[in-house]
Amino acid sequence: MIVAGFGFRGAATVQSLADAFAITGSQTVDAIATADDKSKQAVFAAFAETIGAQIISISAHNLAKTETPTKSQASQNHRATGSVAEAAALAAVGEGANLLAPRSISHDRMATCAIAQGPKL
Repeated sequence: MIVAGFGFRGAATVQSLADAFAITGSQTVDAIATADDKSKQAVFAAFAETIGAQIISISAHNLAKTETPTKSQASQNHRATGSVAEAAALAAVGEGANLLAPRSISHDRMATCAIAQGPKL
């Protein structure tokens, strides 16, 4: 299973998400994941539809307990994790997760994306 994890600001657009995703170099994923509250936003659903991926919601607890290789002070302050994108991708894949692409930041700085792979189906 390959999952794209996302962190994004309230002002992010579908293009912001698409840009961050494109920068990772990934072309297809099985699912996209983000924080539980963000997963319900219309912009995230619209992006999921454009790439044909299911949405996985990650609880605040699971984001906070997932160790990430990169660290953002903003993510740490707001979500208690070094990178929402990396934590979401890794948590969605679960045990045995491997980060294929660390977080990439969209050109408008409204979204981040990371790619993880693992055995979870």
